Amino acid sequence: MRIDVHAHLWTDAYLDLLDSYGRADTGTQRGTGAGATEKELEARFALNDSAGIQHQVLSVSPQVPHFADRAQAVHAATFANDLYASVVAEWPARFSAFAALPLPHVDAALAELERALDQLGMVGATVTTDVLGRTLADPAFAPLFEELDRRGSVLYVHPSGHDADTPLIGEHRMRWMVGAPMEDTIAAMHLILAGIPARYPRVKIIISHLGGALPMLLQRADNQYQWESPETQEQPSLAVRRMWFDTVSHGHVPAIRAAAESFGADRLVLGTDFPYQSGDLLRRAVTSIEDALSPDEADAVLDRNAKELLG
Repeated sequence: MRIDVHAHLWTDAYLDLLDSYGRADTGTQRGTGAGATEKELEARFALNDSAGIQHQVLSVSPQVPHFADRAQAVHAATFANDLYASVVAEWPARFSAFAALPLPHVDAALAELERALDQLGMVGATVTTDVLGRTLADPAFAPLFEELDRRGSVLYVHPSGHDADTPLIGEHRMRWMVGAPMEDTIAAMHLILAGIPARYPRVKIIISHLGGALPMLLQRADNQYQWESPETQEQPSLAVRRMWFDTVSHGHVPAIRAAAESFGADRLVLGTDFPYQSGDLLRRAVTSIEDALSPDEADAVLDRNAKELLG
């Protein structure tokens, strides 16, 4: 089965709810064809069929329900997960979903994770690369990793779109061109340097966009981590083999090859970033993998790895 692990769905009602809580940055998610109307879903299914994609795992990221106000976070997470559960129930062959979590409220996130996995049948959870400016490696989030580890579940990590907290990105019109993959890189390194993949080996962490710049930086990290982060117990090149990376590269064959050589093709899973890669760009998300890798590696990335990862 060809499974796309990086695909989005938002309704105007969900985005309106986020706006009412002060998010006010939902414009790029509107009018993209990523809604749940009959017309939008029919067009999505036809496009997926043209690329040989049979199944998508939906995530609301980057429009996650991360709010400082606990009640707002809980309401938005419940709304998102109920929405996704209804869509998956109607189209179970086409969709599954990652649960949204009401972070930074860990106790509420644990309760919603239990509901989403045990009652709604979701296949894991999604978070962004930071939680309101806090690293995912913050010790406060340890109970979440412990529960995901106990369950052997999936944690899908997507950029937050917060410019990696630097105006050098945000004030120079590079939020998604440069900021997003930098956020992937930073989040992955935070997890690695904190020893999260080794400490919670049953958590199946997926990092977006081939890990950002990580394939190019992995040897540098191996060479320098012992003096710059001496408390780190495991080489970064070993830690990455405990994680997975989606293949969203905008069809850039050298990037796919670099990731496969750095992490191993068995650590790559198909991602399209629908709706931001649509039409020919979405089809190229598939054919670029075929162009970049050997036939056996491409077959694993396209048709085997995600199925094995998600169980």
